[in-house]
Amino acid sequence: MAENKQTNLTYRDSGVDIDAGNYSVKLIKDSVKATYRPEVLGDLGGFGGLFALNSGKYKEPVLVSGTDGVGTKLRLAFMLDKHDTIGQDAVAMCVNDILVQGAEPLFFLDYLAVGKLQPEQVATVVKGVANACKESGCALIGGETAEMAGFYADGEYDIAGFAVGAVDKAKIITGDKIKAGDVLLGIPSSGVHSNGYSLVRKICFDVKGFDGSEKFAELNGKTLGEELLTPTRLYPRVCLPLIEKYDIHGMVHVTGGGFYENISRILPEGTGVTVNADAWEMPAIFKLLQSWGNVEWHEMYRVFNMGIGMILLVSAQDAENIQADLAAKGEKSYIIGEVVEGDQTVEVKGGVFNE
Repeated sequence: MAENKQTNLTYRDSGVDIDAGNYSVKLIKDSVKATYRPEVLGDLGGFGGLFALNSGKYKEPVLVSGTDGVGTKLRLAFMLDKHDTIGQDAVAMCVNDILVQGAEPLFFLDYLAVGKLQPEQVATVVKGVANACKESGCALIGGETAEMAGFYADGEYDIAGFAVGAVDKAKIITGDKIKAGDVLLGIPSSGVHSNGYSLVRKICFDVKGFDGSEKFAELNGKTLGEELLTPTRLYPRVCLPLIEKYDIHGMVHVTGGGFYENISRILPEGTGVTVNADAWEMPAIFKLLQSWGNVEWHEMYRVFNMGIGMILLVSAQDAENIQADLAAKGEKSYIIGEVVEGDQTVEVKGGVFNE
């Protein structure tokens, strides 16, 4: 009778390479450490990230947290094999969200799930996370890279993260101070950011049959893929000094839901908002998407940021001073609307709505 020899299986045989994981950590270590603030305790590789809150900085500190991912924008990264901007998208979606409540981002953790762990690809993504954390002033104090063989296709992954910030309880921005007569001060986006990409992909790849390499005069030398992968803008560095100096009545991070859904979230009872679409120049990519997909303009402003990524609701007097402050730093801003009496609804008029 023949002897039945059984192979000694390893974790690698099942599709999980521990050595590749260790090598990816080695590749990202310096980038991660570069984000550390004085409050960070310990080192990379612990079971948990440690952060000693500087409680003396606050009278009554409140922690503010936010979590998000990048969504189907990842499909473009896979198509174009370009992964250096996705990390910033993950950070921006989180830190911008906690910023609107007046919080200074303190630390961030990421979760990266891959089909087959490719250390260089992982390092590229996480270095993007680290660079965005550094620009936002928050520390990347930990994360998880999960190799999930058979769950994702080779070369594909998903990324999510969460940010924690702090604000004095008395300085939390809730929208309660918003009143008729306030104005909306818009700060430009860097492009499409990270929302609406299911519609973007439907228009560009299903309807038009593009592959991302196309060039259009309106995009100023960028390919379509480069334009669509432009990372989400980080707003903490611009907005935190304004939060510190002025009485900000409300803030809006313009994400999924566009103008109609996001602005209404912070409006107190008895108020509404009128937005003037003539107040800023709509970036070319939104005009192209609307034309290619024959999308109604109301739907465009309901899905996309249309060139405005952050909105501050302030008094008319403060708006003038804030604009002067921003202009002195080379930052553009626009008075894009006003608060009126209403039932927490948003009306966008002017511009394309007059055509």
